[in-house]
This record gives sequence, structure tokens and C-alpha cells, in this order.
Amino acid sequence: MRSIPAALLLSACAALTACGNTAKQEQAEADKRAAGFVPPSVMSRLDYGSMVERRFHALDRDGDNMVSADELPRQDSRLTALDKDKDGRISSEEWGQGMIGRFDRLDANRDGSLTTDERAAEGRMKR
Repeated sequence: MRSIPAALLLSACAALTACGNTAKQEQAEADKRAAGFVPPSVMSRLDYGSMVERRFHALDRDGDNMVSADELPRQDSRLTALDKDKDGRISSEEWGQGMIGRFDRLDANRDGSLTTDERAAEGRMKR
């Protein structure tokens, strides 16, 4: 008679142990996913414009309200395309129009805000 309860007890212990490993494995997988998680974000056109203006003034080291070639982060920068009048400098107006134009191109659903997915789509389009 004692062998049946002992066998039952061993079976229950084995089942619980297996459940514990599965729970630990599930937690490890959840932790792994969480480590690479980037929370979604939304940026309004107004916030983007403010960020763009701050970036312009950070690049304009001499404070002349123009970004010259030597103030660009790289000499082969794509930012030179913003120089519409081809005078070798990017004015604050050229900068603003170009960057807000970029925002408008990225805003796929035209709701006045950029989501993480819309910004990610730009990266996929460049590849």
C-alpha cells in the first residue's frame, strides 16, 4: 500500500519540477525580449520643429545664423542638399524648410505626428 502513495508523490514532485523549469525558461525568454525592447514613441510636428531648431543652433558654432561646410558634422554630409541657393551655406530658413519637408514625407498617414513605425519605415526605404 505504501508504494502507491510514494509513487504518486514522486510523480507529483517530477511534475512540479518540470513546471518550475518551464516557468524559469519563460521568464528568461521574457527577460531576453525585454532587454531589446524600445518603447514606441510619437513626436508631433511642433516638437520636431523645436528639435530641428535646436540642432541648427548647435551646428551654427559661430552664431551667424548660417551653417557653413566647416560646421557640418561631415564634409560629405547629406545636409548639403538643404542649401537650395547653392551659396555654400545653409540658412535657418533653408534648414527649417528642408527638415519640416522631411517630417512631412515621413508622416505617412498625415496626422501631424511621427510614430516609431513611420521613422522605421524610412530606414527600410534607404536599404
